[in-house]
Amino acid sequence: MTYVERINLAIDHVVSRLGEPLRLVELSRAASLSPFHFHRVFQMLVGVTPAEYVKRLRLDKALFMMSHSRGARRSSLTTIALTCGFSSSSDFSRSFKQRFGVAPSAFDIKGWRDTHAAELQAMVPGSAEGQHLGRLPAGQNPDGFRVRIRDLPARTVAYIRVRDPYKGDAVVEAVHRLITWAERHSLADGQWLGYQWENPEITPLEHCVYHIAVEAPTGRFTPKGEIGRFSFPPMVVAQVEVRGGIDLELRALQWMFGTWLPRSGYVPDDHPCFEAFIGRPFAHGTEHFELHAQLPVRRG
Repeated sequence: MTYVERINLAIDHVVSRLGEPLRLVELSRAASLSPFHFHRVFQMLVGVTPAEYVKRLRLDKALFMMSHSRGARRSSLTTIALTCGFSSSSDFSRSFKQRFGVAPSAFDIKGWRDTHAAELQAMVPGSAEGQHLGRLPAGQNPDGFRVRIRDLPARTVAYIRVRDPYKGDAVVEAVHRLITWAERHSLADGQWLGYQWENPEITPLEHCVYHIAVEAPTGRFTPKGEIGRFSFPPMVVAQVEVRGGIDLELRALQWMFGTWLPRSGYVPDDHPCFEAFIGRPFAHGTEHFELHAQLPVRRG
């Protein structure tokens, strides 16, 4: 088993149990390494220590909950702290202030999101020429998006994890490698997915990690090298069809979160948003996408 395989297993363990206590010995066991060697290998491949990585994901999740918790459904900071895996509200506040310089109660979450949204918009090809990407006023839906609620069964995927996906051609190259692998395993005609646990309006783009994946029955393949395996539980998703450029996909997600979700009776569930490709990913190039944007939800 390669080091990449082992660290993939540890990261999968983290993202699926972020609200639980996560100790170094537990993560090293998931990676089948001694704690000492695991700590060194993880830092070498990920760029931060396991503890720093876990704390960063927990704080990102807390920011997301703060951003999408409003009105009568607003979660207390204590609830957010415990949901995100902090031992107490004081532990959360201390970690939050270390990273952001202020207490959670004084943090300008809207300003933070607006700044990161602008960075994301700047990454969209042609945005400088004024593509139709500006933030939608609440309640407006000029693109005519329609939501379909779907119950999805449990799914297992084969994936490649792509770090810093908003720079260069790393995602496209990973797609080509996974398609080649999937064709060898007679899996290339399955459902293709793209997802990331981080929200680019919350997490700095250089810390985001994109997963390109294809649904694959567990018994049909063995994780090896950069090919990982992850199992998602059954979930409910709000789905919008997108046929157009990346600007349209970003507007669809913006509309779902900003307009549809607050009025829907649903709240975001604890899973990443998915790009469920219609056909293979990038079948129409890198400027036109045909996919279903899927937002995991639960009743509020």
